[in-house]
Amino acid sequence: MSPTPLHTLHAAGQSIWLDFIDRAILRSGDLTRRIREEALTGMTSNPTIFEKALATGSAYDGQLRDGAAQGLDAWGLFELVETDDVRVACDAFAEVYRQTKGQDGYVSIEVSPGSAHDAAATITEAHRLWTTVDRPNVMIKVPGTAEGCLALRQLIADGLNVNVTLLFSVAAHARVIEAYLAGLEDRAAKGGDLSHVASVASFFVSRVDGAIDPRLDALVAAGTLAAERAQALQGKAAIANAKRAYRLFQERFAGPRWAALVAKGAQVQRPLWASTSTKNPAYRDVLYVEELVGPDTVNTMPPATLEAFRDHGITRRTVDADLAAADQGLADLAALGIDLDAVTDRLLVEGLASFQKSFDTLIAGIEAKTATLRGH
Repeated sequence: MSPTPLHTLHAAGQSIWLDFIDRAILRSGDLTRRIREEALTGMTSNPTIFEKALATGSAYDGQLRDGAAQGLDAWGLFELVETDDVRVACDAFAEVYRQTKGQDGYVSIEVSPGSAHDAAATITEAHRLWTTVDRPNVMIKVPGTAEGCLALRQLIADGLNVNVTLLFSVAAHARVIEAYLAGLEDRAAKGGDLSHVASVASFFVSRVDGAIDPRLDALVAAGTLAAERAQALQGKAAIANAKRAYRLFQERFAGPRWAALVAKGAQVQRPLWASTSTKNPAYRDVLYVEELVGPDTVNTMPPATLEAFRDHGITRRTVDADLAAADQGLADLAALGIDLDAVTDRLLVEGLASFQKSFDTLIAGIEAKTATLRGH
């Protein structure tokens, strides 16, 4: 088998995760093939992905019918099928997990969006999912809200693996890192093992450009900004923002505090680049992969982006290159009155709302499908 650009990307220190799951990929052997041939080392899921999986085909019908016959409601049925899928995926990545000694090979499963602002509910649901999946390489996704950070600290102290999702701002990333470090310290104080506790911080990328580029267009239309200058700024904010997040990662996972945790077996909380498909067709389809390559990172790609990078992706260390230009670009946006903090705050609200909508649609779809199945 000839190496592909995916192998080169992996060799550069970036883990390649698939932002997709359904029963077909698990049963057909396609996932095991991708692990074997495409340097795939992990997988992420969320309510939107499961909504699409459950809405198409009949792969889940038998299990839904049986679960409904046992008296499970739509929520219970969803947890039944999602935990089964995630468990099977964890088993597919088990060898990656073993070979990397717990550094990689994780599959993420998300707490329900309704718990986003309730730390206690998040902790309770996270433990339930952890126990139900019952695999050492499962990673529980919690939102990067203030309450999510409280939950993160407790879950890390309890020894769970955690993927903190929906991070859009460097300030939010800083709070997440602090919660992770404090959770490790809490666990160490109780004599707990740190070596098998893993976490990633899912920093969303392309949505930032999706929010800022139209504002630049509006400034051009209003005559405030020259079209040439706007064009030079478009498609730059998201990558600059992510590079700042990586710089923060490098700063916080260094020094005496971190060294004390490393001595007890702690792993870094790797930045995970999420939302890396290109939404603007004018941009290169692997833009948000190529511009954020570096060690101790993860990029979770939907299938189309992964296929595009395998075909024509270029690997060079970019995640900490041209930081001065990144800072200048964000300063230029601020000078134009574009408040990055306001943009990222809004994106978090919209992200939570989008996941809640997908979850509500998913539950309604399960109710409708089980009603239909009962009729057969």
